[in-house]
Amino acid sequence: MPNFHPMYSDSETTVKALKELLVEFRDERDWSQFHDPKNLAEAISIEASELLELFLWKSPEASAQELESNEKFRKAVEEELADIFCFCLNFANAVGIDVATVVAKKIADNRRKYPTEKARGKATKYDSL
Repeated sequence: MPNFHPMYSDSETTVKALKELLVEFRDERDWSQFHDPKNLAEAISIEASELLELFLWKSPEASAQELESNEKFRKAVEEELADIFCFCLNFANAVGIDVATVVAKKIADNRRKYPTEKARGKATKYDSL
């Protein structure tokens, strides 16, 4: 796999570095012409559906067990998750979104919507807590 560096890891790699890696990959192929917000949003949705399809008709327990014991299944899940992240970061690049900023803001907003004392252990929407 050319240009793959085994030292890429969550603990060592910044969001910026991943975004730059994707820009480099895109530009080497002259694909920026296809990376408009509409197409990238569609791609995110399509790839998310492909991830979801891997779990179709499996119970939560069977899904967890298969992730642990079936290397082919786990690799397929990893590939779909990577596709989703790549398209999300490509989208952020295309529209100038700082991912770390918007994720941290979203968590802060959700802390207000879902206060621990009301939301702990519940899968209830904030307006029904």
